Amino acid sequence: MAAFTASDVKALREKTGAGMMDAKKALEASNGDIEAAVDALRAKGLATAQKKSSRTAAEGLVGVAVTGTRGVAVEVNSETDFVAKNDKFQDFVRKTTEVALGVAGDDVDALKAAAYPDGGTVADKLTDNVATIGENQQVRRMKTVAVSNGLVVPYMHNAAAPNLGKIGVLVALESEAGADVLEPLGKQLAMHIAAAFPQALTAEGLDAEVIERERKIAAEKAAESGKPAEVQAKMVDGAVNKYAKENALLSQVFVMDNKTSIADVVAKAGKEAGKAIQLVDYVRFQLGEGIEKEETDFAAEVAAAVAG
Repeated sequence: MAAFTASDVKALREKTGAGMMDAKKALEASNGDIEAAVDALRAKGLATAQKKSSRTAAEGLVGVAVTGTRGVAVEVNSETDFVAKNDKFQDFVRKTTEVALGVAGDDVDALKAAAYPDGGTVADKLTDNVATIGENQQVRRMKTVAVSNGLVVPYMHNAAAPNLGKIGVLVALESEAGADVLEPLGKQLAMHIAAAFPQALTAEGLDAEVIERERKIAAEKAAESGKPAEVQAKMVDGAVNKYAKENALLSQVFVMDNKTSIADVVAKAGKEAGKAIQLVDYVRFQLGEGIEKEETDFAAEVAAAVAG
């Protein structure tokens, strides 16, 4: 009996762009493990349109807020986009994000336990919202960045309301340069981050498991080339280095000129300002990234409801 379903085949095809038979064969070989099947298809060059894990799979809003040299991003999920457009929900996300500015670290439980401006705690208000709006909502995550001297610049891509939307970015710039220099630079860097989706600030910060996975995929591809072992080793190192360069923010190519590295963009801005500028941290929250939304058959649900 197959260890996978038609839905698994569909999901694999959507992730990779592979053909029906190739997807089925990959799932058979991996005993239904979708991630292993993705790797196998990539190694064979059959994954033509692999989609990033950041694909939106839940509704709600991301909020960003900044005070002084500290900034925070918060994601609050809802079941439907309709609720995300609700004034009450938007007000909750905005105020919760502002509360998060005073919470140490990135502890969501501490945020929920923090005092809410209208009384009670954030958790109390969340419970009230669920009861009032009639839809499940969750404070999913938060991330704080700060500098000792400089500026934290917020950016919201396609904002649904001021500082609320589906992709929120914060850029932390350490420098003695003024806001007239740091704010426009931070805005450009934030727009790049929103578009380029870096995985870490530097290559050293990339997830070791992800790097190892890329190395294994590269090794499989190199082995199929039939070239000498020493050549294969260089091919693998080259592929891994290319992946790291393309996914670490400071080594990414700036989307606005498609030729200059982000590190060089920052260095040039500092040279022109006469003050050293360092990009020390960033946040990129995309609504629903990493969450898989269960697919339902709406017609079947309606038919079942009518049947009683």
